[in-house]
Amino acid sequence: MFLTKEEEEMFVGERGEGIQKAMEIVVALGKIYNAEKLIRVNSVQVAGVSYKNLGDAGIEFLEEWAKKGGRVSVKTTLNPAGMDLENWKRLGFKEEFAKKQLMVIDAFKKMGISPVCSCTPYLIGNLPKFGEHIAWSESSAVAFSNSVIGARTNREGGPSALAAAICGRTACYGFHLNENRKADFVFDVTCEVNDFSDFGALGNIIGKIVKNKVPYILGIKDSNQDNLKVLGASMAASGAVALFHIDKITPEAKMKNMINNNAEKIAINSLKEGYDSLNSNVSEIDFVSIGCPHASVDELKKIAELLKGKTVKAELWITTSKNVSERAKDYVKIIEQSGGKVLNDTCLVVAPVEDFGFKNLATNSGKAAFYAPTYSKLNVRFGSLEQCINAAIKGRWE
Repeated sequence: MFLTKEEEEMFVGERGEGIQKAMEIVVALGKIYNAEKLIRVNSVQVAGVSYKNLGDAGIEFLEEWAKKGGRVSVKTTLNPAGMDLENWKRLGFKEEFAKKQLMVIDAFKKMGISPVCSCTPYLIGNLPKFGEHIAWSESSAVAFSNSVIGARTNREGGPSALAAAICGRTACYGFHLNENRKADFVFDVTCEVNDFSDFGALGNIIGKIVKNKVPYILGIKDSNQDNLKVLGASMAASGAVALFHIDKITPEAKMKNMINNNAEKIAINSLKEGYDSLNSNVSEIDFVSIGCPHASVDELKKIAELLKGKTVKAELWITTSKNVSERAKDYVKIIEQSGGKVLNDTCLVVAPVEDFGFKNLATNSGKAAFYAPTYSKLNVRFGSLEQCINAAIKGRWE
């Protein structure tokens, strides 16, 4: 692998032990994937933030790196933590968990990373440009940045993303290369795909088929940023999709020759399989969670409109970033007046939900519906936002 003089100095420790450790990780990955060189990155998003996933070993790893002088050199944001960092006590998170989670955040802060935690960094100021090389690690954010923005990133692990943030480099392989961004499958979608949950169901179907390959999707007539966000998140959960193209909608789909000659063609005539695979048959609902990936201002507005003047019976969590909730404070107020809770910094998938004793979840997120049975030991009802808010109000699924 070719290294520039500056990169060689970092690799052998002439720029400090913290940078050397970062370069060792980046170069090792480059060798594994036969990268010919490293490339500069301008933006990083680091996963592996929740104490639920990291444990004590993760804290020790981060603290040791910080002590060695690891400091980020490019714009870096964090994935959701395991709790709302400011309001954890009021929301019922355990003090023992909170203490450990704050240790994780403190280690990141020592590395120069702002404690703003979100799986939608593109909504809070970490917005790359088309064609820009970045190093992001959260699966839904990777799918969104590659597909909707047209930036270039592989699905980095937590340590490799942090390493890229410190040395400002990542290995040039995978989706950083033009030839690997072409589609391996073409899906002709002939059924209606309109609602947020429809996109999640479609993503669930496609992800299972393509695994970590690239799909090109025909037949989507209209979409918005939130729909594309949840489509990518669902494909990344049920498969490992990091890049997708939608005909006439996503930027690279408008370019020529973005489909491989031997691409497999598949028709999707119904979303029933996607909905069925994400649903159990429970009727009583004690927990409703919206915001996976993190809710946007538009989503908070829709939720507030559905809840205005009503009172929830089930526990209702709306997860988002502090940045978004502050911009949508009028909607947050309406949600909280109904008895719902708006949580910043965290999400259902990485929070210790099992500590709260919930049994039956309603959600409109294909990603949350896919992970909740395993990660949070919950039975799931998956459907539209209207169905979920109705379940929160009535305590049952209709």
